[in-house]
Amino acid sequence: MPIAALDLGSRRIGVAVTDAASIGAYPLGIVARRALKKDIKAIAAMLGDRRVGTFVIGLPVNMDGSEGPAAVSARKFAAHLALELHVNVEMFDERLSSFEARDRLTDMPARKGKRKRGIDALAAVVILEGWMQAHPDKIPRGGG
Repeated sequence: MPIAALDLGSRRIGVAVTDAASIGAYPLGIVARRALKKDIKAIAAMLGDRRVGTFVIGLPVNMDGSEGPAAVSARKFAAHLALELHVNVEMFDERLSSFEARDRLTDMPARKGKRKRGIDALAAVVILEGWMQAHPDKIPRGGG
């Protein structure tokens, strides 16, 4: 069963997903932020018929480990996502995920606007890869 990850930004949500066997993660796209319920519907539509059982949501903690307003907002989004889509939701420290995504895109040819949107989806990949490395026991195997 695939796992999805979300990088929640103020304007866009980056979406990444594992393959059916939950071996690798890849960027799926971005959702332009509108309103909570509309954002969740757009994410569900983007995932299509993938039977995602777990969502990993980037938790934007401060460098000292404390949580600010963005973390509170991410936790609220996670609670609504779990209720609306009936899925397991895990939070994962996303410190520096956007910086790593930016580094990965540095040498890729793209216009500035496309690269900026690509960073959001790639940041979701970084979050998903980090979660998978930290929690190998939670990764469903067997292509279910």
